Amino acid sequence: MAPEPDAPREGGRRIRVLVVDDSTTIRAILRRLLDATGDIEVVGSAADGQQALEAVERLAPDVVTLDVEMPRLDGLQTLELLLQRHPLPVVMCSSLTSEGAEATIRALELGAVDFIEKPGVGSLDGTLGDTLAEKVRHAAQARVHRRITVNTSTPSAFRGAWQPRILLIGASTGGPSAIREVLTSLPPDFGLPVVIVQHMPPGFTRSFAERLNALGPLAVDEAQPGMRLKPGRALLAPGGFHLEFDAERQVVLSDGATEEGVRPAVNVTMESIAKLRDSLPVAVILTGMGRDGRRGAELIREVGGTVIVEDASTCVVYGMPRAVAEAGLADEVLPRDRIASAIVRHATARPLSRVGSR
Repeated sequence: MAPEPDAPREGGRRIRVLVVDDSTTIRAILRRLLDATGDIEVVGSAADGQQALEAVERLAPDVVTLDVEMPRLDGLQTLELLLQRHPLPVVMCSSLTSEGAEATIRALELGAVDFIEKPGVGSLDGTLGDTLAEKVRHAAQARVHRRITVNTSTPSAFRGAWQPRILLIGASTGGPSAIREVLTSLPPDFGLPVVIVQHMPPGFTRSFAERLNALGPLAVDEAQPGMRLKPGRALLAPGGFHLEFDAERQVVLSDGATEEGVRPAVNVTMESIAKLRDSLPVAVILTGMGRDGRRGAELIREVGGTVIVEDASTCVVYGMPRAVAEAGLADEVLPRDRIASAIVRHATARPLSRVGSR
């Protein structure tokens, strides 16, 4: 089980970070920002992927910050080798270009814990330093699993009756890989509308939606105003906006206040879906830092819906699922590889009435 975000490290030891970037200037900026924190120390740096792999062997860091574009071994190649040989938390350093966003999404699928925008030469303000330090602290608490080959075979079609329900999936840290695994394990004729909320900033959710759409079996779109919930189609909350639905099941986007410190928030979308007539939601809370989804799970259960959470054994961070499970709001707590089959089971079974449902 991962510790709480504010839990001190064992013995008060500082978090050891290896900085990997082909730019001397960027390495210097990252070192300066991290060394200024007091609880984080940069124990080394590397200019390319090959140097990074050698430095990990020698320095045994707790966290690696890894550039996407590098000579010899680029960031994605380095990440794959690193997770095979020495599974440890990696925070990607990415540009905000479309190519950078696409590569970042791929890195998160491969197992990177988080990412941060690559700083410019003048990026020494406190905001950047605070954001970088927070992501490194969160990464240091993550449970990184050894990289294994994901089963990419097409799931078998399900021949049965899909109930008129809505599937909602919420995730944060470690979510892109988890969401990919769950979605690609669903049958190709999956017959429920799907809504996905992944904590992710603007500029990256479109690339994530395109990636999920290409992997199949569901059609996946970044949600835009006026889009409707449709069976067999998934809508992904765009970065920077809460995703809600009106009475006609059309998308409504809001840039209102953050909830649990995030926007999009899983809670907001869960509340909106719980208000829809006869929605009977199936809500799935996957790996993630924090408590987002806990309030929403209570609302889902009040309307007769079902809540499934990911087990600690497969979570990168057992925060969001734990908040739901410990509140007694989970109908099932399952490892990731069993969640898709549970979704199908609930999506095809007649829902049971629950005391207090409306």
